[in-house]
Amino acid sequence: MTLDPGQVNWVAVVIAGLIYFAIGAVWYSPLLFSGPWQRSIGWDAERTPPEMNPVTYLVPLLAYLVMAAAVALLAIGLGSDTLGEGLVLGLIVGVGLSLMHTLVDATFDPNKPHPWVWFAINGTYHTLGLVIVAVIVSIWV
Repeated sequence: MTLDPGQVNWVAVVIAGLIYFAIGAVWYSPLLFSGPWQRSIGWDAERTPPEMNPVTYLVPLLAYLVMAAAVALLAIGLGSDTLGEGLVLGLIVGVGLSLMHTLVDATFDPNKPHPWVWFAINGTYHTLGLVIVAVIVSIWV
């Protein structure tokens, strides 16, 4: 398996990372899961939300770009270059790593009043995001 960063399609990585980030903006918005997610972490809806610093959004964006680059390297190393192979790679990374990491966090975090709701919302988001990333970086070689 060769992991050559020179073979990475960096345009695909950036677009995949941006799409992952954009899905999160909708996922955690009032259009989808902001209410259940806030309740799952014990957020009081009556409380004034804190001022959001641009760094609050920059950190996940950078993380998604790094994750997209890592998945691209795996796709290259594994020879994943079709839609089907991208789906399989995305499910392996999404379910096998991200979803399981989220499961451990949900299991051992005593501060969340509804850890299984939190797990379902976050785990599904990251699995979906990584499947989309894997498909993009696999087919856009």
